[in-house]
Amino acid sequence: MKKTLVLSCVLALSSLFSTMKADEGMWLIGNIPAKTDSLLHSLGLELTSEELYSEDGPSLNHAIIQLGGFCSGVVVSNEGLVFTNHHCGFDAIQNHSTTKHDYLTNGFVAKTYADELPNDGLYVLFHLKTVDVTDIILGAIPADADDETRSAAIDSVSSRLMQMVDYSAKGIQSEVNPFYKGSKYFLSVYQRYDDVRLVFAPPQCLGKYGGDTDNWMWPRQTCDFSVFRIYADKNNNPAEYSEDNVPYHPLAYAHVSTQGYYDGSYAMTLGYPGSTDRYLSSYGIQSTMTTENDVRYNVRSVVLKEMDKSMAKSDALRIMYASKHANIANYWKFSLGQNQALENLGVVSEKLALEAEVNEWAKADVENRGMYIGITDSLKQLYDVCNPGLRDANLWYETFFSGSDICSGIIQYAMGRYGEVDIPGFVEKAY
Repeated sequence: MKKTLVLSCVLALSSLFSTMKADEGMWLIGNIPAKTDSLLHSLGLELTSEELYSEDGPSLNHAIIQLGGFCSGVVVSNEGLVFTNHHCGFDAIQNHSTTKHDYLTNGFVAKTYADELPNDGLYVLFHLKTVDVTDIILGAIPADADDETRSAAIDSVSSRLMQMVDYSAKGIQSEVNPFYKGSKYFLSVYQRYDDVRLVFAPPQCLGKYGGDTDNWMWPRQTCDFSVFRIYADKNNNPAEYSEDNVPYHPLAYAHVSTQGYYDGSYAMTLGYPGSTDRYLSSYGIQSTMTTENDVRYNVRSVVLKEMDKSMAKSDALRIMYASKHANIANYWKFSLGQNQALENLGVVSEKLALEAEVNEWAKADVENRGMYIGITDSLKQLYDVCNPGLRDANLWYETFFSGSDICSGIIQYAMGRYGEVDIPGFVEKAY
């Protein structure tokens, strides 16, 4: 999925180790409402609006990077030094590891610029601006459009908008993202740098302390960080890897404080999170638990067990499959933990109660809200029809496309050569 720079805020008003009271929310960095901005400052934010986000001058926005399209990071020096998570750098650490130089086990530190390790294909994106294009996108959709026509119109207009700002020669790229289930659309513009080098990584026993047992659990004690550096040409412009490149000088960088935090400290994060399904119905949550999470957890339990056996046989195999194992295990644990949390917190029951309130709200004003009467029953019927197919699709994905390198390789080859193909049928014929 595409990610867009957002700000998340949590303000702890009492001791970290006592009952914690907090306010929270998530906002697009370039589209924070005035009311929300005022609230953030009343809660303790000391940065001005311009220091947080500015299109024209240096701001904290210019210190936050997207790493490789899958992680967030922060620039912490005028020499392009970037902090990110250990698991975000795990693939790069593995790629440089051998049985002779096992950086996964022993960690890595570059003592000079010359010792820093380049990473083919790894890049960073700096967010430049975000523009609300909802009216342009929705205005291009015919009033009587069906789903296929609607999607085609959105794709067409989004492509034209991106073409208007893309300037690949200087590393400028853009993307249009839907929010709130397609009720809002934003165009985000980024500056890309393709020379990113590994500087430091703690040993895996520290960077992944607690392993899968502690993954997705809080509070968690782990050295979950790795360090990279961005390089540019001698004019500070984006450039492909070259020995002539020099450390990038950012427009702004975050200063690391050594003062620590105190009771009642204001805290927020700025970065590129994944999507959220906060507004999913009770039936949607139940579907996710049974057709996605259960399937993913059960299949990956088998896969991980077999991988563990093979990886224990030699250091070469352990290093070779370390990143793949970590990726598989990450959402294996997520699926288990999310289902347990949803059950323990009674989320489905809460949703059912909320949906009952919606039904009563609709019945109270039939003239204006009548269209919503019975909508939850319709959702239930649709999920009852779709759930078997969703389960089969996820089972197929986990076992063939995601779970088997041979099958995924055949499928990717077929798609690259023939374009869109009937993948299940292709796999059946191939075997």
